[in-house]
Amino acid sequence: MTGPTGESLMSMRLRIEQDIFAVRQLGREVARAVGLETQDQTRFATAISEVGRVLLAEGPDTEVVFSVRAYGVPTLHVTMAQPVSGEAGQVAGQLHQVGRLVDTMEVDDGDIGTVVRMARRLPAGAPGLTSARMDEIRTRLAQHVPGTPLDELAAQNQQLIAALDEVRAQRDDLARLNAELEETNRGVMALYHQLSEELEETNRGVVALYAELDEKSVQLRAASEAKSRFLANVSHELRAPVTAIIGLGRLLTDSGSDDLTEEQDRQVDLIRTSASDLLTLVNGLLDLAKAEAGRIEPNWSDVDLKAMFGQLRGTLRPLATRPEVDFVVDEPSVPTLRCDEVLLAQVLRNLLTNALKFTESGSVRLSVRRVDSDVEFTVADTGTGIPPELHERIFEEFFQVPGSKPVSGRGTGLGLPYARRLAGVLGGGLWVDSVLGTGSTFTLRLPAS
Repeated sequence: MTGPTGESLMSMRLRIEQDIFAVRQLGREVARAVGLETQDQTRFATAISEVGRVLLAEGPDTEVVFSVRAYGVPTLHVTMAQPVSGEAGQVAGQLHQVGRLVDTMEVDDGDIGTVVRMARRLPAGAPGLTSARMDEIRTRLAQHVPGTPLDELAAQNQQLIAALDEVRAQRDDLARLNAELEETNRGVMALYHQLSEELEETNRGVVALYAELDEKSVQLRAASEAKSRFLANVSHELRAPVTAIIGLGRLLTDSGSDDLTEEQDRQVDLIRTSASDLLTLVNGLLDLAKAEAGRIEPNWSDVDLKAMFGQLRGTLRPLATRPEVDFVVDEPSVPTLRCDEVLLAQVLRNLLTNALKFTESGSVRLSVRRVDSDVEFTVADTGTGIPPELHERIFEEFFQVPGSKPVSGRGTGLGLPYARRLAGVLGGGLWVDSVLGTGSTFTLRLPAS
């Protein structure tokens, strides 16, 4: 037999008040037979008895039908129909609290009068509702003999005692959990205070460290300024006597002076060469001191790069005397550049001179191109090259690559540091790409405007 929501299990009618006890017992038996848990059996039976009491007060002959839906989510249903129509709103108001005992409850006026439909989902572990099991349940329910109201009252008392025991157990569990939570909170607060103290101690250490770093920075700045002043003063004081030595050497070898012996002429020439090298070093120190002190102010103008490249080609040609080295200055693809002509020429001259010193064979090439909104000068050589770990160290004062020997001239270790500082003064940067044994490419990048 098929009910309104699935397979019908049992039905009965409420005519007198004693039937309310019988339908409660029957509801509990149905709930037990389909697999509801004990507490859910009590809730389901209580909901049926309360609805039966309300409907019986409206009039006798209430039909109660139990059914199950075995497909989808297995559900136990009960439909209670009262022949009196038009009372759905009043009944629903009286059954407001009953809806909490079941999963769903609907109250409406149907063709047969006021109808109340309730449903309760079966637990996941309930036995499957096969056809054979449905027949077994129907047979068992048909053999059910309702007890007396006194028996039902005793069963309700037992259920109440079980519910109270469960509530007491839950209350004890809740008290235990609250105690554990309180203990955990105390531990968390203790840990929080410990972390706060450690963080405060760390902050004090960081503040002290920053204060020490600030003090060291002031000391370093003072030392750097003292070094710059020392270099400037010493360079300035050395320039006059060194220039005088060069002048005296020139007078001794002048045609108007007395003739010198071959040995004397060689020694005077050695004095002049040493003095010239010393003057170069002094001038480099003075230029570096000015750059470090920030006393170099660019004189901005539109520089004709073609004319500058031609001047560099002419002035440096005497240094490129070895036939094994091709000295190439490309025609600039950028005609003009807003820059300081003197400072730019110094940077390029330092780079070219350095490349010619350390290139034994191959080529030294100067070129320029536009890159995005910048202008990029490159000086590429096929010299000895620089190890990767020394690419930045060569821009330190007085540092020279270990084992490197210039093919011509002597290096002071000041040209590249000074060139990089001038690049910064001009608003750009200077760096090197080099492979040991292959050569080096120095790149000077400046803003185009």
